[in-house]
Amino acid sequence: MKRPKVIFVDAVGTLFGVKGGVGEIYSEIAQDFEVEVSPEVLDKAFTDSFKSATSPIFPNADEKDIPQLEFEWWKDIATQTFTKAGVIEQFPDFGEFFSELYIHFGTAEAWFVYPDVIPALINWRRMGIELGVLSNFDSRIYSVLQALELREFFGSVTICSQVGFAKPDPEIFAIALSKHNCSPQAAWHIGDDVNHDYEGAKSAGVRGIWINRSKTSQNKKVKINN
Repeated sequence: MKRPKVIFVDAVGTLFGVKGGVGEIYSEIAQDFEVEVSPEVLDKAFTDSFKSATSPIFPNADEKDIPQLEFEWWKDIATQTFTKAGVIEQFPDFGEFFSELYIHFGTAEAWFVYPDVIPALINWRRMGIELGVLSNFDSRIYSVLQALELREFFGSVTICSQVGFAKPDPEIFAIALSKHNCSPQAAWHIGDDVNHDYEGAKSAGVRGIWINRSKTSQNKKVKINN
């Protein structure tokens, strides 16, 4: 397999994951506001709410407004999550709770780096391969990468909320490629979502690699398109 000029990687589920799961963190922070709800209930409610949401893209927004739009987008998902869980009315001030939740996910406390990530990044850098993050995450990606000591590895960061296109749209891949003056055929994209990452890369002419971390970081399946 020919060495790529650039390797793009997804963020959540590829570089790093949520410590204990979303439901556990939501549940723990809710307890600080005297609201009791199980992580299992919140996990299911969050998954349903997240899957039904539109992509966080704001094509006509001014750049300065994007952080607030991202905040509101996630607040809607959190509101739906706790509504589905049947406890939304127990919060004395849901806005205050959500602000704390949102800040938490912008720090290292919410995340863990998969053990195979750092060795792979170091190896690729030694090989002279350029690296970029290509993600449907929001602007907190910058603080999270910095806090997890990953930012130094990447020459570019491309996120959907800032460019107005979300994976699997080929346009977000084209924008990421342009930052490296790279043709699609000379790039790889690695991610954990078959549709967004593997199929998205393929539709953009990029070699897609699917990494399945759904069980453990050691038990993973890799699928590569030709």
